[in-house]
Amino acid sequence: MTAPPALGNARPASPDLLRSVFRRHAAGVAVITARGASGPVGFTATSLASVSADPPMLSFGIGTAGSSWPVIATADHVGVHVLAEDQQDLAVTFARPGADRFGPGTAWWDGPEGVPLLHGVLAWTVCEVVARVPAGDHRIVIAEVLLGDPGDPARPGRPLLYHHGRYHGLRD
Repeated sequence: MTAPPALGNARPASPDLLRSVFRRHAAGVAVITARGASGPVGFTATSLASVSADPPMLSFGIGTAGSSWPVIATADHVGVHVLAEDQQDLAVTFARPGADRFGPGTAWWDGPEGVPLLHGVLAWTVCEVVARVPAGDHRIVIAEVLLGDPGDPARPGRPLLYHHGRYHGLRD
């Protein structure tokens, strides 16, 4: 049996520790949208995950202090958009507090179920929300995919990634 590795920089759990660890984890970038009574809402998410193939389900996290949470908390349907590596500006717009996310700089249309859908993304889905699971200062939203556009297989595109506090594209 070998000796355990030294604990090095180990420290007790805290929000700062979690953020520091996840800065090292590269994540895909998505924008989640929904329709509220006063108009569309949306936010940038790096917590998108596949949950089930049959039925097709996905999940994402959302902070309950965020401006989009009141709509997502009651929305029956959401749009999930996978961003391309050249869509950093779109990711920043949907991440910035107080930004005019659906203003003139954002190309979008009302999709099925009234869900706001973004033009030019790598792929998108319209989903029905099936659960909102409390998780600290966030909620994990679980949604069943109803329909979507996986993009053109002849032009697969490259995803936008988030790593160490910055947006990146894939490198060959």
